[in-house]
Amino acid sequence: MSITATEFKTHFSKYLMMAEKEDIYITQYGKVVAKLTNPYQDRVDIAQSLFGIIPSDISLEESIEERLKNI
Repeated sequence: MSITATEFKTHFSKYLMMAEKEDIYITQYGKVVAKLTNPYQDRVDIAQSLFGIIPSDISLEESIEERLKNI
């Protein structure tokens, strides 16, 4: 999402809440001057991408053995 600096100043709290879910680019005189982003979003996306990688029918020990074989 891209907004003007004036719009950002006017509705600051609204855009802070929105930044939890998406990046917000702030423009001034038609040029991007800042990016408001959630510093934890990348970590959350990475963690969510890992769910379901290990099959449910394998034990923790088996998964560790398999990992160590591939090193």
